[in-house]
Amino acid sequence: HQPHPALRVASVGGVWLVSLLVLAVNTGVALLVADRAARRTGGVLLAVCALSVAAVWAWAPRPTETGAVRIAVVQPGVVEGPGSVARRFDRGEELTRALRGRGVDLVVWGESSIGAGAWERPETARRLAGLSRLVGADLLVNVDARQTDGSGRSGIFKSAVLVGPDGPTGDRYDKMRLVPFGEYVPARSLLGWATSVGKAAGEDRLRGDRQVVMTLPDGARGLRIGPLVCFETAFPDMSRRLVRDGAQVIVAQSATSTFQHSWAPAQHASLGALRAAENGRPMVHATLTGISAAYGPRGERVGRPLGTDASAAEVFDLPLAGGSTLYNRLGDWPVYGALAALAVLCAVEGLRALRRPAPGPPGPPARTAHGSPGSPGH
Repeated sequence: HQPHPALRVASVGGVWLVSLLVLAVNTGVALLVADRAARRTGGVLLAVCALSVAAVWAWAPRPTETGAVRIAVVQPGVVEGPGSVARRFDRGEELTRALRGRGVDLVVWGESSIGAGAWERPETARRLAGLSRLVGADLLVNVDARQTDGSGRSGIFKSAVLVGPDGPTGDRYDKMRLVPFGEYVPARSLLGWATSVGKAAGEDRLRGDRQVVMTLPDGARGLRIGPLVCFETAFPDMSRRLVRDGAQVIVAQSATSTFQHSWAPAQHASLGALRAAENGRPMVHATLTGISAAYGPRGERVGRPLGTDASAAEVFDLPLAGGSTLYNRLGDWPVYGALAALAVLCAVEGLRALRRPAPGPPGPPARTAHGSPGSPGH
């Protein structure tokens, strides 16, 4: 699939430049339609937008393919009712076993694919290690359980954990940007009542303190992956940081089961295309219930996505890429440029106001035709 032209713009200035372009085009159209006196300005604005997009399409650096990697996504699908966590694990194990002989370099499970109870049992690590040996690849699973981090903090973390043929490798990423109310309650002493009327977190998850790039074993050619969890894919600075730290593939683990059969899973998955295009690196979006998808380094869709009703494993052959995009080099420059332009505009208007002559004293009252100020005529 060919990438959307807007993704080419994203490689230059990220989602910010795309948003600025949308705003500029709509403003130009509004000026053409609504204000006859400003039609020339609207036409000039639209012409500038068209020329800018053409220049970006012709001139902006393109990712250079450097090889390929085979990554499998395991999506167990909707599992409800008593014992759903254990049955979801069993289904994930069954789907992973079916990947034997497929030559995959990495198997990715969705967010919270392993619950607290299962993670606390030594048997779970043995089962995952057995799957890794069977498939011939490491597993990136996701754990929502009480753990201790590297600094000695103990509590519930939402963690991406890499598991190899000998068990957990020690590579672990703790989610840094938590969902308000879903994973922690802001100002819990004031808003804690929310836990009694919805599905707000009964206990706050703890935040990770750093992003992590994980290196797979030599069997997977030392591939470097950068994990994100759930709505962290909505933050362009996080994927940019991972790529600048050396990640060759961005891997997102999500659930989206709360929003099943709505527009949200598709919108969430589409963020992968944007993040891939911004950084010139492929991205995998793996969920529990869909939509799971993969994107190449230009944001193009790779392979067949798994829909919201699917319970399956899918293998994606992702092209790797070298070089860097302008967005990855320069970051959020459209934001800073817009703020700078606003500051200059305010300064210019302020100087004009200072130079404008102060109004003089009021003149004498107007005289009537009979010479008397304000007297009525006869």
